Amino acid sequence: MKEEFIVLNVVKNNNNNRFELTVDGFTAFIDFKEKDNVIKLIHTESPPELAGRGAATALIEKTLVYLEENNYKLIPLCPLVFAYIKRHLEWKRIVDESFNGFKD
Repeated sequence: MKEEFIVLNVVKNNNNNRFELTVDGFTAFIDFKEKDNVIKLIHTESPPELAGRGAATALIEKTLVYLEENNYKLIPLCPLVFAYIKRHLEWKRIVDESFNGFKD
């Protein structure tokens, strides 16, 4: 993760059902659905003003850390989140056992 993002906090916005990371006044987010301590990450979006800066990746990383620290299980329906976990297989540890999108 780029150094500029390390000090920023991800926010779980329950009113809008999304995780948010605000950088220089612009907010990247991941839409989610939650049920019984399982979170489905559905869609990641980053504004054009943050394009190419790594904000979406930082948001994904910080969201995964948040999920793990708060004992959530993950179902990665968002293609960006899914691709991130495929590149960083150590994060499979928080993927819910009901999700069988990864081939061993």
